[in-house]
Amino acid sequence: MPFTGRHEILTSETEITRDNIVGVLQKALITHAANRAEIHYLWRYYKGDQPVLKRIKDVRPEICNKVVENHAYEITTFTSAYELGEPLQYICRSGSESLADNITKLNEYQMSEEAASKDMELTIWRHVCGVGYKMVLPDERAGVNEIIEDAPYEIFILDPRDTFIVRNNGLGKHPLMGVRFVKDTLGDVRFSCYTRTHYYEIVNDSVVREERHILGDIPIEEYRLNSAMLGVFEPVLPMLDAINTTESNRVDGVEQFVQALMVFYNVDISSEDFDQIKVRGGLKVKDMDPQMKARVEYLVNNMNQGETQVLVDHMYDTVLTIVGMPNRNGGSSTSDTGVAVIYRDGWSEAESYAKLTEAEFRKAERRFLRLILRICRGFGEFGGLKVSDIRIQFTRRNYENIQGKAQVLIQMLSSDKIHPRLAFEHCGMFPDPDLAYKLSEEWIQEQEKKAEKKQAEMMAQQAQQGGANGEAGTDTGDGGEDSGSAPARKQS
Repeated sequence: MPFTGRHEILTSETEITRDNIVGVLQKALITHAANRAEIHYLWRYYKGDQPVLKRIKDVRPEICNKVVENHAYEITTFTSAYELGEPLQYICRSGSESLADNITKLNEYQMSEEAASKDMELTIWRHVCGVGYKMVLPDERAGVNEIIEDAPYEIFILDPRDTFIVRNNGLGKHPLMGVRFVKDTLGDVRFSCYTRTHYYEIVNDSVVREERHILGDIPIEEYRLNSAMLGVFEPVLPMLDAINTTESNRVDGVEQFVQALMVFYNVDISSEDFDQIKVRGGLKVKDMDPQMKARVEYLVNNMNQGETQVLVDHMYDTVLTIVGMPNRNGGSSTSDTGVAVIYRDGWSEAESYAKLTEAEFRKAERRFLRLILRICRGFGEFGGLKVSDIRIQFTRRNYENIQGKAQVLIQMLSSDKIHPRLAFEHCGMFPDPDLAYKLSEEWIQEQEKKAEKKQAEMMAQQAQQGGANGEAGTDTGDGGEDSGSAPARKQS
């Protein structure tokens, strides 16, 4: 079964209302059913339920090993961790202190909502099936008149098998409706549908609930891995199946060698005698006819493991090349630099692939941030903060080439034509440049205050010592006059 990514769910309607929502939903479910089947297959494949487990062997069916080398799990784990192994950070695009403080507080809200783990869950869905869904709703526990300590919103990661977005098929393909469905206790499928202004619940093709919401947008956001919504290991599914088949056959070859068939030449033996042979491990053969030599031997044909390994290595290297993962070939050179290893072993390709997926993530995250800020403004938070003021920062590899980045930071800080905040932001050394700049500025001010206090103490101490020395000098002068007059009187 070929896999070519998920299909967009489109409609010619320009607005979803109570009158047309059931018809739009029915047509959308046809496309989603196909997407859902593929997503379910890919998710099962990622967890190890792969076609080789249903393998059937016609010749000697009792020797039928089913070996799963779960490279799909390996690929998904690596690419997800490489892209989003460290939490996202929101950074201020301007030098405004008030905006920077608001963005720092937004990062704290995200931390309180465990956004890092939820983004990783979302990223795994994206890498497995090419698309993931994230939802945000106002926190029911937060009140307008209460002091908000945690985030006034809640974030949910939705299962792509039970979630989809309906878009208009016109220019821009703007989203019209977000849908999530579950089975209730009665076994009926309950659809929760969100438009920009209304919330609908549909059961058995009937609208059972309709409410107007104040979010001003669809609270479900679609995060694509790429424009085709193609999973990361989806292009190499045939190659992964071939690796599993080859490895299973290799184990079959070893087992068939151990359990080789026994061939009897010019020997007539009954099944009972053969069972005794298997128990005792041998038999005695006598030539009854001098013209016909009797012999017993095993029928074996060894598999060339060396050539098979070359084939497996070739397929595995091809898989790594296609999905953009670094290989493990290494090298014999002892003069490799860090940059040489990055380019030789494929780490540069991994970085290029990650940047492609980052672009799609940022596009969806900006729309998601717009809704978060709208919810926060309803609670009196972030009144002047806009999405355009926020830069979404992926913090992986911040500590790679740390010495070079530190030198860049020092050089930029030593220039009187570059603002220190720009130095912290563009050196690439800190996951959150605004926080690092703020902490450094506070530390500098603290050190200056300590230095001023220490200098004041030293000046006070010197003043005290100077006063004491002045008094001591006056006493010495008086004593000198007395000592000088005594000899004079004696001489006279």
